[in-house]
Amino acid sequence: MISILELRSIIERGFLPLSCTCTANPDGSLMIRVFDPSSGKVELLVTAVTTEKLTSSQAIANLIGELRSEMAIKNTNFT
Repeated sequence: MISILELRSIIERGFLPLSCTCTANPDGSLMIRVFDPSSGKVELLVTAVTTEKLTSSQAIANLIGELRSEMAIKNTNFT
């Protein structure tokens, strides 16, 4: 099993060159905030990502891919 600390680090690195903060919620879920480091503009905020299925590198990569897709759709719709 991957520790929360390691999981947070992997997710945060997965959004480079954007900045990402990944915070553990009291219930064990994660809050993920992705933002532009120069402007501070928040690109994505997800408040309750469950971690129970994030037990492999493939599962974590899939989550990052899904969140990146959501960001791309959001940016396409609003720009």
